[in-house]
Amino acid sequence: MNASVRLLEETLPATVHLRVQVPETHPSAAVLGTERAGTGTLVDPGGLVLTVNYVVLGARSAQVTLVDGRELVGDVIAQDFASGVALLKVPAVSLPSLTVRTVPEIASGDEVFILASVGDGGRRASSGAVTSVGPFDANWEYVLERAIFTTAMNPGLGGGPLIDVRGQIVGVVSLNLNEIGRFSLSIPIECYRDHREELLRYGRRPSRPSRAWLGLYCYTLRNHVVIAGLLAGAPGDQAGLAQGDVVLAIDDQEVASRRELYERLWSHRAGEPIVLRVYRNGEMVTVEVTSGDVEEFFA
Repeated sequence: MNASVRLLEETLPATVHLRVQVPETHPSAAVLGTERAGTGTLVDPGGLVLTVNYVVLGARSAQVTLVDGRELVGDVIAQDFASGVALLKVPAVSLPSLTVRTVPEIASGDEVFILASVGDGGRRASSGAVTSVGPFDANWEYVLERAIFTTAMNPGLGGGPLIDVRGQIVGVVSLNLNEIGRFSLSIPIECYRDHREELLRYGRRPSRPSRAWLGLYCYTLRNHVVIAGLLAGAPGDQAGLAQGDVVLAIDDQEVASRRELYERLWSHRAGEPIVLRVYRNGEMVTVEVTSGDVEEFFA
């Protein structure tokens, strides 16, 4: 018990509360709102803050509140749309920070805990274990090859650290799944660790080839992919795709799952034309879409 208390005392000071204001005109505002709050983690004494991209998407800066109550302005300096992590920089030095775990990588059965902000001055913790580490695909053209699933419930705002028993950060808490044995999903820390220098230098990952993006939300139903919605102004919306369309094929290659759909899309680079065959209102319809670049759309 004393060890657990000591571990919390050592790691809590490295967490921050984030408050973000996004312009109403930004494309993300319609989905995520204009006023957002989240959790971040100091991963460098020089003021580098790691969080999830959806918290700061559309903002140039955020108000960062430390555990001691100090309020700083953090500039958004890097965003990785592929993994979903983002970095901010606050003007301070000698701040408490968490060590990033290297090897071995986190694995099933490892004990972990989550720290999360519940407001400007509050933090909460939740403990559990890693149930699995494996692929995850979401409804917004997003895939993680090594998502971390845990029994630990996120006790507050997203973007906080997933921490191992040595006090090292192993992931960034992203989604509440609320499934038995899979209460939360975290982005593995290697998404930051292995690309840190590139993110700091360029603010993104130019080494990753651009990939086609349509701006759709979809789900798999009985081996068919159904479009649940479209982001206004995105390539899919502009090309005439519609909610309820059943995507049967891309470039004459059949798709039977959401993951297959994404793989077909990402075989193309951003800007390339993509031909979708969809089932709509009792008939087959062909829709050609000039794909876009998600980073440029949300810039």
